[in-house]
Amino acid sequence: MSVLDDIVAGVREDLAARQAQVGESQLLEAAAVLPPALDPLPAFRAPGLSVIAEVKRSSPSKGHLAPIPDPAALAAAYAAGGADAISVLTEQRRFGGSLDDLRQVRAAVSTPLLRKDFVVTGYQLLEARAAGADLVLLIVAALDDALLHDLHQQAGELGLTVLTEVHDEAETERALAVGARLVGVNARNLKTLEVHPEVFGRLAGLLPDDVVTVAESGVTGPDDAARYAAEGAQVILVGEALVKDGDPRGAVAAMRAAAPGGER
Repeated sequence: MSVLDDIVAGVREDLAARQAQVGESQLLEAAAVLPPALDPLPAFRAPGLSVIAEVKRSSPSKGHLAPIPDPAALAAAYAAGGADAISVLTEQRRFGGSLDDLRQVRAAVSTPLLRKDFVVTGYQLLEARAAGADLVLLIVAALDDALLHDLHQQAGELGLTVLTEVHDEAETERALAVGARLVGVNARNLKTLEVHPEVFGRLAGLLPDDVVTVAESGVTGPDDAARYAAEGAQVILVGEALVKDGDPRGAVAAMRAAAPGGER
């Protein structure tokens, strides 16, 4: 069993427990009273390099990263630094996150929010929207074609923007086939957890100009941000480097400024 398979198995177990406690009708009611989801794409398409800054306590590859006792305060620092979106890890077993983190962050900032998790059912999309998310991650490697299509469509019906994550050429083709407008190229192999930064440049060249391209993994500072921008990234998603930095606001600003036009 690969690391990804193991994570998804745990996600399904935890999901079953939540579904037993909260029905879909309750989630729909909670989502119905929220303002419409925010659209991050205009900011992502603007000149310069956008940053999706991540609230991330731990990871399968690095273990514990930071305690983050107050995710709302961290998110506020990210927003003050100029993050165009904030990613909140909600997977518990490997990443130490929760939907409560997402709710706390939603109450603190007006920045578009991404629910970062391993989504395998439409129920998780409802959870994301009810907790205030504006974007949701769909990992192509974790989904077959039919489920990828259905979840992509369901997310759109809920007003959620989908960040579709790919790792190789075949997955990139599958993402484009479902109409992905925001594609994240993850340089981390989810089977081995190794990072191969060259993957981004290879796959970014396969994406049409109207698709917003996100570089995921391998950003340790402004130099990496600048390299990805030079290879075609319009957005970078950064977690570890920001949660371990003593000045998250300044770190976000420095990464934004690393590419031409970064200071908007």
